[in-house]
Amino acid sequence: MDKIKIKNLEVFANHGVFPEETVLGQKFVVSLILHTNTREAGRTDNLTKSIHYGEVSQFVTEFMQKHTYLLIERAAECLAEALLLEYELLNAVTIELKKPWAPVHLPLETVSVEITRGWHKAYIALGSNIGAVRDYLDGAVKALDETRECRVRQVSDYIVTKPYGGVEQDDFLNGVLELDTLLTPKELLKRLHEIEADAGRERKIHWGPRTLDLDIILYDDLVLNERDLIIPHKEMHLRDFVLDPLAQIAPWVRHPLLGKTVEELRGELHERLE
Repeated sequence: MDKIKIKNLEVFANHGVFPEETVLGQKFVVSLILHTNTREAGRTDNLTKSIHYGEVSQFVTEFMQKHTYLLIERAAECLAEALLLEYELLNAVTIELKKPWAPVHLPLETVSVEITRGWHKAYIALGSNIGAVRDYLDGAVKALDETRECRVRQVSDYIVTKPYGGVEQDDFLNGVLELDTLLTPKELLKRLHEIEADAGRERKIHWGPRTLDLDIILYDDLVLNERDLIIPHKEMHLRDFVLDPLAQIAPWVRHPLLGKTVEELRGELHERLE
C-alpha cells in the first residue's frame, strides 16, 4: 500500500481533561500517514485520482477545532473515522496526535497517541425461514448499508435451501453479502445481533427456525477462535447455502485456514453431496 504523509500539522484546539484546557485551548500537533493507491495518479498526473493532502490538512484542522474531547485517544479515534468516511480513496490512516503542553508539571517534550485504523472486508451470511423472509433479508442488507461504519458492496442472489441441523422446519431463504466495515469483529457481531433483534429473532432452538440469521463468514484473512465468535465460520465449508451464494460474489476468496478458494470448497462439497 502506498503512503502519503503529513507531518507535524499544528492546530490550536480545545481538548483535555482539565477545564482550562477545554476553555483556553492549547496546541496540538498531528501527523498522518494516508494509506492509499497512488498508482493511477502517478501514471496520469491527475489529482482527482489521489488524495489531496492540502484538503486533508484543512479537514483535520477544522475537525480538531470544531469538536472537544477529554482524551487525545478519543480525538484520534474520531478523527480517523471521520477521515475514512470522508475520503473514498483512503484505505487506512495512521494518526499520531501529540500534545506538547501536557499539564503534568514535569520536563517532557510531548505526550502522544498513535493509532492505525482502516477498512476491513467481511462476508456475511443471511438466512430466514419465518414470515416475510425476503423482506427480512432485504431489511438486513439495508440496515447494514445504513450503518455509519459499514458499506455493502455486493449482495448475492437469494436461494431456497433445506434446513440444516436436523430440526424439522420450513425451508430457508439464504444469501451472502460483501461488506466493507470500520468495525472490529466483536463490534460487527454486536451490530448483527442488533439487526437480528430488530427483526424479532429469538434464540430458543439451536439450528431452529428464525426470522433472521446473520453470521460473519470471513473477515479479511483473520483467524479468530473465541467463545462467542469463530472466524472463519467453523462450518462454512460444509454448507452449500453459504458456499453457493458466496461463490456468486467472491469465488476467488481463499479460506485462511484451509488454503482453498470458495469455488474450490464449493466444488468439493457438491462432489460429496452427490
